[in-house]
Amino acid sequence: MTHANSHTLYDLLGITLPIIQAPMAGVQGSALALAVSQTGALGSLPCAMLSPEALHAELTVIKQQTDKPVNINFFCHPLSEPDPQREAAWLNALAPYYQELGVSPPQSSAGAGRAPFNTEMADVLQAFQPAVVSFHFGLPAPDLLARVKSWGAKILSTATTVEEALWLQAHGADAIIAQGLEAGGHRGMFLTDDLSTQMGTLALVPQVVQAVKLPVIAAGGIATAQGVAAVLALGAVAAQVGTAYLLCPEASTSALHRAALASPAACHTVLTNLLSGRPARGVVNRLMRDLGPLSRLAPDFPWASAALLPLRQQAESLGRDDFSTLWSGQHASACQPIAAADLTRQLSVAR
Repeated sequence: MTHANSHTLYDLLGITLPIIQAPMAGVQGSALALAVSQTGALGSLPCAMLSPEALHAELTVIKQQTDKPVNINFFCHPLSEPDPQREAAWLNALAPYYQELGVSPPQSSAGAGRAPFNTEMADVLQAFQPAVVSFHFGLPAPDLLARVKSWGAKILSTATTVEEALWLQAHGADAIIAQGLEAGGHRGMFLTDDLSTQMGTLALVPQVVQAVKLPVIAAGGIATAQGVAAVLALGAVAAQVGTAYLLCPEASTSALHRAALASPAACHTVLTNLLSGRPARGVVNRLMRDLGPLSRLAPDFPWASAALLPLRQQAESLGRDDFSTLWSGQHASACQPIAAADLTRQLSVAR
């Protein structure tokens, strides 16, 4: 049987180092992506929180500054309608915090901040025709996917189970990102919401490599050259690294987030749905301690975040991260406040 390691992702994507910088919405823009891509690895631009105008501006910067490939990343979740009853229950659960901080709850769910890939974004993307486009939470509708593939773009998407990897192979992906449970940020799961199906990177990667014929990229808890070497030995053709880049000067990570990552608190991360409505791994904050990291009260993704916005803003103005989004994988201790290019080169050399 032909497996992913019989052909390389480097040939597929035009990169020379086996590193993909994970797209991290809210904590980076084109500056980090460009710094990584210039080394011969693959930088990534997260677009789930960008407007079409902002996407056009970022793609313009990338086009002006490099001819190397940059991965352009989108969410493709089904867009659910707000549930007034769930939102009312959520606001009731948060009421003591509004009172404590002296702020008012928002009047609507506007500003939830994360939109799925759509025709408008595809129109912007097509004008630039990037060589690599990736998706989280499955793949977009067939007509949108066909548009992206029409100019020869290679398609990456995240699988958190073997079943999801097989689905992606059958529906048009060119390579699969096997996301282990250690990964920071949102779980890419899309065929199930059962967290008991999620497994660690070292268990998931070889099973996905065995099951599919596409190149496999390992993700989750990889933050050192030794970690990269380990997943390559398991059959992955590259490693996707996110958290390790969060202290780099090219990242737009907030001061509070940087402080948390550099503190002992970063040793304790959990999967939580409180901050967005969908399971994601981050450093434990006060909200998670008080309500428990997973709660049925939180509205579905992405509506949970709107009610937290005034609380987060007020707490952060006081220097507190009680309600902040502190996404992190399980290996934050490897974060270094060094240039992204230097970190990328370090990651690609096993010691």
